[in-house]
Amino acid sequence: MDRRYQDLERFHRLHCAGSFFVTRPKTSLLLRRIRSLPVDKATGVRSDWIVHTDGVKTIKAYPDRLRRIRFRDVETKKTLIFITNDFVLPAQVIAALYKARWQVELFFKWVKQHLHMKSFFGTSENAVKTQVWVAMSVYVLIATLRKRQSLDHLSLWQIAQVVSLTCFEKRSANSLFLCEKNDSRGGGHR
Repeated sequence: MDRRYQDLERFHRLHCAGSFFVTRPKTSLLLRRIRSLPVDKATGVRSDWIVHTDGVKTIKAYPDRLRRIRFRDVETKKTLIFITNDFVLPAQVIAALYKARWQVELFFKWVKQHLHMKSFFGTSENAVKTQVWVAMSVYVLIATLRKRQSLDHLSLWQIAQVVSLTCFEKRSANSLFLCEKNDSRGGGHR
């Protein structure tokens, strides 16, 4: 999770539910080191600590131990600090998981732009997966229609609009876009 969404009470609920999280702590978060774990600095890991939150409100919000990892990214030359409730994975894997979250964010940006999904109809894992799979299937079908009908002059969004407006009509795909084809060749009318 991105640090702007940091909510220690929420993290503790995730922890109690058996899930794990990786985030970057806000600079104002006070942590007290309990002990240091051995690190291999060749992996980019600079420190790996077991910590407790320190402060009246933060101890109440997250009363269990955390893990604080300081990592030096050789590509960006930045030193990053992560906190997690996972004590099993190697520190460099924790850093890689946080870096991979950007790919997840890019995927959801693509979903919103290309599949026109602004929100999910359900919140269960099955409901979200079903909605994403249906939207991706429709996207692939429209892309296939575009290629087979040689509709390169139309965007996928334009084709989706035509299909959505005529989805309950008994017409072939050829007839849906016949006018558009003729218009692009200089003949025909809409």
